[in-house]
Amino acid sequence: MSATPTIGPTPLLRVLRAPAEAQDFSQGEWEDLVWHARKTRLGGRTWRMLEAAGFADRVPEPVRRQLASAFIEAESHRRRLLWEVDRLHRALDADGQCFVALKGAAYAAAQLEVAQGRPAADIDIMVPRESIAKVEALLLGEGWKHILEEEYDQRYYRRWMHEIPPLVHALRGSELDLHHTILPLSSRLHPDAQSLYRRAVTVDRLGTKVFAPADMVLHAAVHLFHDGEIRGALRDLVDIDVLLREFGARPGFWPALVPRAKELGLVRPLFYALRYAGHLLETPVPSAVVAEAEAGRPAATILAVMDWAVTRAIVPALSPREKFGARLAGILLYLRSHYLRMSVAPLSRHLMRKSIRRLWPRPSRMRDAEP
Repeated sequence: MSATPTIGPTPLLRVLRAPAEAQDFSQGEWEDLVWHARKTRLGGRTWRMLEAAGFADRVPEPVRRQLASAFIEAESHRRRLLWEVDRLHRALDADGQCFVALKGAAYAAAQLEVAQGRPAADIDIMVPRESIAKVEALLLGEGWKHILEEEYDQRYYRRWMHEIPPLVHALRGSELDLHHTILPLSSRLHPDAQSLYRRAVTVDRLGTKVFAPADMVLHAAVHLFHDGEIRGALRDLVDIDVLLREFGARPGFWPALVPRAKELGLVRPLFYALRYAGHLLETPVPSAVVAEAEAGRPAATILAVMDWAVTRAIVPALSPREKFGARLAGILLYLRSHYLRMSVAPLSRHLMRKSIRRLWPRPSRMRDAEP
């Protein structure tokens, strides 16, 4: 992909690329790794990689305790996701309502490598848009409640977003995002949700469906490079890296990836995903796929800005000098993410309202979870 962006190889990045690097770490490098792992919620994933590579016994005891604890916590999250998937089947199957598990829930249900050591705060599922009202009513009848209560929030989600306002279970405290597509309705990209449904595959005895491998990678790419803010989101890039490594070993995956991205209109997010995963994590991608993904390359100026911003914002900064650049890059990427979500007029109104609410927040019975 021509010139590559530049970034210093932090100890965490070095381990994520090649766990054997850890055997020569100094105490200061281990401290840096632990700090970055906490900030990015990659402690569990790091421990998984060190164990799999046979280097866990060479990790200093204080570091071992922290990384192993992060892995145990992530495994608890994974089991909780599987339990919630089971509860969703119980709530929806009797009425004939099918759903597709997304992101962490999908990784856990499909028993993918990416689920190992990966913490997850909530569960995401997708149903056809015409089924949203019915599924929402069923969930509300099963103890789920809306987190956001204000009329503006309800209207904002239902008019502009790819999901209804988030739900929380009254007893279990679990949080659920109920989607009907993978990008906001106001987004500049409009992948065919029905096509995603048609290619979804069943992965467990409950009949849980998840996206097909290429679609799962594209969803992860879209989530990070079109719908997300990118700032501090190294874990999301690691998701892409691990998915590509696992699916890449399956026959037919690589030849189908870029054509599927073109079919769904998602070549630009895929280009970014392959570019930054390849550079930051050394994800092995066939040269033919890299060349084919060049169809999503933006203009040179845009790419130069993205290279500068992504490489500074995606990994948390340690030094004061790095923090200044990371903060500026984060602001640019934050504005970019909102610009890609909707046109300027409604975006300006929404950001103005969010700013006012941050300055003069209203008391609420539920936690703050603004869109």
